[in-house]
Amino acid sequence: MVDSRTTEQLVAAAALLAAVADPIRLQLLHLLVGKTRCVCDLQPEPAIPGNLLSYHLKVLREAGLIEGTRRGRWIDYSLTDGALERLHSALPDPAMVARQLVVVR
Repeated sequence: MVDSRTTEQLVAAAALLAAVADPIRLQLLHLLVGKTRCVCDLQPEPAIPGNLLSYHLKVLREAGLIEGTRRGRWIDYSLTDGALERLHSALPDPAMVARQLVVVR
């Protein structure tokens, strides 16, 4: 037995991890940890065109990791509640893997 999670749970975990598997999106998450930022302050290094930044923000929004709040013509972005915990839980649990190895032997 490799993992006790259902196929649906594994597919959801893989989709969540795929959303952050891009260096730009991962950098955007790092910029948002612990703070809300205006989209105007979210330009990653190296800088990317605005339409590409919008695309990466959309991927993170659709994955449920970030949310945006409109403020005039700007949008302020922040991590959703529990975003980092959901990412962490998408990864294999080392303690569970160790227990499964004991059972298999």
